[in-house]
Amino acid sequence: QVQLVESGGGSVQAGGSLKLSCVSSGYIFRFFTCAMGWYRQAPGKEREWVSRISSDGGTTYADSVEGRFTISKDNHKNTLYLQMNSLKTEDTAVYYCNLDRCGSTWWNYWGQGTQVTVSS
Repeated sequence: QVQLVESGGGSVQAGGSLKLSCVSSGYIFRFFTCAMGWYRQAPGKEREWVSRISSDGGTTYADSVEGRFTISKDNHKNTLYLQMNSLKTEDTAVYYCNLDRCGSTWWNYWGQGTQVTVSS
C-alpha cells in the first residue's frame, strides 16, 4: 500500500502564493522512479488535471496554470510540491496529489486533498 498526505492548503487573497506538499510513504522503494501529479476539484465541477512531473523531472501544466504554478519533487524526502503564485479566485478548489507510475509499474494512488481558497 501507498499513502499520500497533502498539506499546505489555506486561504489567501488573489495575487498571493501557496506551496502545497504531498508526502509519500508505504510500499515505495525507489521514489526517484515515480511520476506524480496534481489535480483539483472545485465545487460543482469535475476533478481536473493541473500538473505532472515525470521520473526524469519533465514537467507539464494545464494551460490555466502555466507560468504561475511550478511542480517539483524531492526524491530524498519522498515529497511532491506545487508552488502556486499569482493565485486567482478560480484556483479555489480541493487539490489532490496522485502517484501514477513508479518504474514500469502503473499505479493510481490519491491523497485525501487539501483545500485552497482564493478570495478577491
